[in-house]
Amino acid sequence: MSRRSLTLRQAVKVLRKHHGPQQPPPSTDPFELILWENVAYLASPARRREAFELLRSTVGTSPKAILSARRQALEKVTSRGILKATFAAKLRECARIAMDDFGGDLAAVTRLPLDRAKRALRSFPGIGEPGAEKILLFAGRQALLAPDSNALRVLVRLGLVGEGTSYSRTYAAARPLADAFAEDPRFLQEAHQLLQRHGQSLCKRSAPRCTECPLARECAYARRE
Repeated sequence: MSRRSLTLRQAVKVLRKHHGPQQPPPSTDPFELILWENVAYLASPARRREAFELLRSTVGTSPKAILSARRQALEKVTSRGILKATFAAKLRECARIAMDDFGGDLAAVTRLPLDRAKRALRSFPGIGEPGAEKILLFAGRQALLAPDSNALRVLVRLGLVGEGTSYSRTYAAARPLADAFAEDPRFLQEAHQLLQRHGQSLCKRSAPRCTECPLARECAYARRE
């Protein structure tokens, strides 16, 4: 790879070889993806998945099931993360919004024009604009990259995205990367996960492990450091 011609596809190919295949979220249902974002605050990926599967098996993941669940049952689920009482209440609030505002079915929301779909999803606890785009990506409805802060850091350091004066401006600058993959949302799902994994494990905010990074030779940040 030329230092001047590193592309997102090339970066993902290298990261796929280094990190291996990534496990996708446990659902493509938009409401379940909202629950996935709220089910275990600041938990490891393994603990988050454990919490979600416990919710699914003991309470259920429909809005009606969550609204009728006992507080203790929800807190048993959210105890896989921190602030279990707060996030048990957030699960119930997610269910209330789904029932009151969307009739318990968010499938129609994901078919709305992008701006309207994002606005609807942002009405739920814990879902900002990146989270709304992530839900639309993994629901298979929009070809978006939706990088989290870890992934965005990788993109900036590789020189694939210019760093803006704020997080929101940098995030917006990353959106055009997805344009070339409008017909390949599965690639964007994989890219989202691999970039996130790389930012969490090697390309950390402080003390990045550049000597172990498979992209170091192509990385503007690593060369500068």
